[in-house]
Amino acid sequence: MTNKHIHIIGAGLAGSEAAWQAANMGAKDEISVILHEMRPHVETPAHATGNCAELVCSNSFRSDDHEYNAVGLLHEEMRKLNSLIMREGAKAAVPAGGALAVDRDIFSKGVTKALENHPNITIEKGEITGLPPKEWDNVIIATGPLTSSALANAIAKTTGENELSFFDAIAPIVHTDSIDMNIAWFQSRYDKAQGIGTDKDYINCPMTKEQYENFIHELTTAEYGLFKEWELPSGSKTLAEQEEDTPYFDGCMPIEIMAARGPETLRFGPMKPIGLTNPHKGQDEQPYAIVQLRQDNALGTLYNIVGFQTKMKWGEQTRVFKMIPGLENAEFARLGGLHRNTFINSPKILDKQLRLKTNPHANQTIRFAGQITGCEGYVESASIGLMTGRMAVSDVLGKNFETPPVTTAHGALLNHITGGHMLDSNAKTFQPMNINFGLFPAPENPFITMPNGKRKKLKGKDRKKCYTSRALEDLQKWLDK
Repeated sequence: MTNKHIHIIGAGLAGSEAAWQAANMGAKDEISVILHEMRPHVETPAHATGNCAELVCSNSFRSDDHEYNAVGLLHEEMRKLNSLIMREGAKAAVPAGGALAVDRDIFSKGVTKALENHPNITIEKGEITGLPPKEWDNVIIATGPLTSSALANAIAKTTGENELSFFDAIAPIVHTDSIDMNIAWFQSRYDKAQGIGTDKDYINCPMTKEQYENFIHELTTAEYGLFKEWELPSGSKTLAEQEEDTPYFDGCMPIEIMAARGPETLRFGPMKPIGLTNPHKGQDEQPYAIVQLRQDNALGTLYNIVGFQTKMKWGEQTRVFKMIPGLENAEFARLGGLHRNTFINSPKILDKQLRLKTNPHANQTIRFAGQITGCEGYVESASIGLMTGRMAVSDVLGKNFETPPVTTAHGALLNHITGGHMLDSNAKTFQPMNINFGLFPAPENPFITMPNGKRKKLKGKDRKKCYTSRALEDLQKWLDK
């Protein structure tokens, strides 16, 4: 058999995972994977290195609970599918309660090393400025939220679609030794110890009612904007204008935008005080609000402020965030920011195998993977890369690729992206989505039989466990085919 090439554009989480899957499924004399990455030759506003799978926002892959959480279920499915991202994530894990968080440097270096050492993978540095040449028979575009303008324009021209975008925000990171532990304390919410963590995975900074109200006032009246020309939605500069004009993704909502929605919004969101007890004050004096920080590297020398993504000007960030009790003398390793996230109208321009429906080169297959397809989140992006890598190999080997059942996390996410008939995910209403149980079909039997013989409708944890058990069982059946 003549050696065939699979070209993958973009070495983020999706592209890295796609390359790993394709290289492992194809023998060296059958398939060679060429992974193209423009960094560091062409930089982006958010990346800092040329490494593969660099994390530019949070360092958290979110919940690792595969029994009761849809994200944790996706983690478990990816592990069963030999995911490089999950393997290296485990090696780089740092304590984060029930979440999987990683040391971002250890993680990206681990992914890069694995890809560089794979005999079936070649990494080529340099920007791809247009649609792939017709000589590239099998291509995966996994350029992510910061697709270069030249390539984005080429995609828009070919598909006839205008570029769509929303904004991902980045939380600030603080040097641990600059936090005043006479005010702050270590504790996980409800003292939960899960995964590799303990019941003291987060640093907590308490606020009184007066401190909270002053903080909200300064947060909503601070100067911010810092939009680059490439990310400014329509020349808007004020908080009210940006709230109206910018299509923010709720999972990465800037803290000041949340605060502008009402004075109590943060106290019922990232600053909720429940499940925590201030050891400096005792049981009788509970905080009115809490700011939590999560470990950001393996050494524990850096902590990021949970939920505090922001677009305030850097001087304002320092001023306002030092109002937080315990952070009065904080030293910031990184201040917050906001970056563009581009996605395509996948239900309209991609088929069920994530292939571009309209391509000027008849004998060429172009697939899309990762956040550019309209999934949202690190592991979601990687999981779609995982699927496209396997799809591409099946094409090259002349085999039919059957997508996982929609009852699995992978199948449910693919169904959302490609506009499944059972979901409100069509070309008119399509929006990026994290994996969640709302994307899964309802249980075939939504009732359980009680010891007294009566039937009870599945709710809460029972319903979630039903989803995850079914998903893992159906995934195994799919793998066994």
